[in-house]
Amino acid sequence: MRETGARDGRFENSSTLMVLAGMTFRKSQVAVLGGALLLAGCSFASDTLWPSLTGDEPAAKKKPAVEIAASAGERSQSPTLTPAPMTPPPTLGTTNFVPPASAPNQMTGTFVGQKVAQLRQELNLLKQKLGAHNVTLQQIRQTTTANAQRYHGTVAAVNARLQVGTTPGNPVLVSQWNQSQAQLDRIGADIASMNSLANGVAGDSAMVSYLLETLRAAYGLQGAIDEDHRQLAILEDETNRTVVLIDRLLNELSEDISRQTAYVGNERRTLTTISLAIKNGEYYGQSLSNRAYLSATSLASNSQRPAGGIAGQSRRPLVVIRFDRPDVPYQQALYTAVSKALERRPEASFELVAVAPGHGTSAQVAINSSKAKKHADAVLRTLTDMGLPASRIMLSSTTAPEASTNEVHLYVR
Repeated sequence: MRETGARDGRFENSSTLMVLAGMTFRKSQVAVLGGALLLAGCSFASDTLWPSLTGDEPAAKKKPAVEIAASAGERSQSPTLTPAPMTPPPTLGTTNFVPPASAPNQMTGTFVGQKVAQLRQELNLLKQKLGAHNVTLQQIRQTTTANAQRYHGTVAAVNARLQVGTTPGNPVLVSQWNQSQAQLDRIGADIASMNSLANGVAGDSAMVSYLLETLRAAYGLQGAIDEDHRQLAILEDETNRTVVLIDRLLNELSEDISRQTAYVGNERRTLTTISLAIKNGEYYGQSLSNRAYLSATSLASNSQRPAGGIAGQSRRPLVVIRFDRPDVPYQQALYTAVSKALERRPEASFELVAVAPGHGTSAQVAINSSKAKKHADAVLRTLTDMGLPASRIMLSSTTAPEASTNEVHLYVR
C-alpha cells in the first residue's frame, strides 16, 4: 500500500505536471496569438501613419490639372533682356546765334558821317564772322550728336552681349570695343573744335568791344550834324546787341565744352571697366568712379539771388577783381588763388559775386549792375576754361555803396 501510495503519489504528481504543462501550452498559444495580433497591428499602424512611396497622390487628394497658357516672354525665341544702364549724353545748347540785320547808312558828307560809314562797315564784317561762327557751331553740334548716338549704340550692343553671357576675350566684343573707343575719340575731337571756335569768338568779342569804345568817342568829334549823331546812336545800339549776342555765344560754348569734357572723361572710365568685363566674359556695368555731372549754372538764372551781403560781412573774399580800366589782367592771379584754395580743400566750391556801385541815379545803378554781371560772366568763363567745374560755382549780384567801380568778388564756400 505504501508503494502503491507512493506510486499513486507519483501518479498524482505526474498528473499535476501534465495539467501544468497543458496550462503552459495554452498560455504559449495565447502569447503567440497575441504577438501575431500585435505584429499585425503594428503593420497596420505603419501603413496608416507613413506616407506612400509610390509617387502617386491618394485618390482623395487628386485635383483636375489646370493648363496655364505660356506668356509672351516664354513663347519668344530670343531671351528677354533688361537694358543695361547707360549715362545719357549731355544736352547741347540749342540757341541759333543769328546777328540782326544792319540799318541802312545815310551819307551826310561830313567827316563824322564818313567815320560812321567806316564803323558800320567794320560792324558788318563782325556780323558776317559771327554768322560764320554760328554755322560752324551748329555743324559741330550735329556732328557731336551723331557721334554720341553711334557710340552709345556700340556700347549698348557690347553690354547686351555681356549681360547674356559670353566667352572670355570674345574677339567680336573686342572689335566692338575698339569701335566705341574710336567713336569716343571723335567726340573728343568735337570738343577740340568747340575750343577752337571759342577762341575765334573771343577774338571777335575783343574787336566788338573796341568798336563800341570808338563809337562812343566819335560823339566828341567836331563838325558833326544832328543826322550824324542819330546815325551814331543807331550804330551804337546795333553794336550793343552784337556784344550781347557774342557774350551769349561764349557762355553757351563754355557750358557745352564743360559738359562734354566731363562726359568724355566719365565714358573713358566706363570703357576701361567694359574692357575688363570683356576680358573676363562677365557684365560689370558702369564704372564705380562715374558721378552724375551737373549742367553749368548760367548767370541769368542766378543773377537775382541775394548775396550774403557784401558790406559789413564777416567772411573775407578769396579774390577781389576791380574793373577800373579796360583789359584788367586778372587771370594769373585768379588761377594761383583758386589753385591754392583747392590744394587746402579739394572739395571746395565757390561763390562769384558781381558788385556794382550803389550810388548815383537808378539808371546809373542799373547800368553799373549790368556791367558788373558781364564782368562776372567773363570771370566764370575764365574759371571753367581753367578746368573748374561750373557746378561748383554759384553766381549772385549785389550793390555796395562803398564801391567806387565795378568789382567781382570770389568767395570759398
